[in-house]
Amino acid sequence: MPYTPIIGTLGYILSPDGESVLMVHRNARQDDEHLGKYNGLGGKLEADEDVMAGMIREIREEAGIECTALQLRGTVSWPGFGKNGEDWLGFIFLITAFEGTPHSENPEGPLEWIPKDKLDTLPMWEGDRYFLPLVFDDDPRPFHGVMPYQDGRPVRWHCSRL
Repeated sequence: MPYTPIIGTLGYILSPDGESVLMVHRNARQDDEHLGKYNGLGGKLEADEDVMAGMIREIREEAGIECTALQLRGTVSWPGFGKNGEDWLGFIFLITAFEGTPHSENPEGPLEWIPKDKLDTLPMWEGDRYFLPLVFDDDPRPFHGVMPYQDGRPVRWHCSRL
């Protein structure tokens, strides 16, 4: 059976001093499958855009800033992650420079600068804790992981770097 995931982007924006990360606290919509969790910014790729353009657009829409430096840190395949068991394939970016001042909130909830060393204390998807350290590590090689989900929880994590 062919793998036909929803393709998305997920970006983690560093503060100018590199010590904090802009996160959205998803608490604005009661029907949000991410309700109560902190997450990076991003969303679904549109049919007529490349992955980088999709990430830049999502950051502009969700935070009101323009990315001026970003790098692909990796990819994660999430079979069974969606609300109805949909498969997702995410391109994970680190945004290291931007122009403008981020919004204080967006339709999904408040945007908050969180110290990098406090990210692991936040309520977030259980699976994010596996790949988040790779987003911020010093290894320049992109990571490529797979994390199948079942009943809203990861059942396994495997990651490769070349």
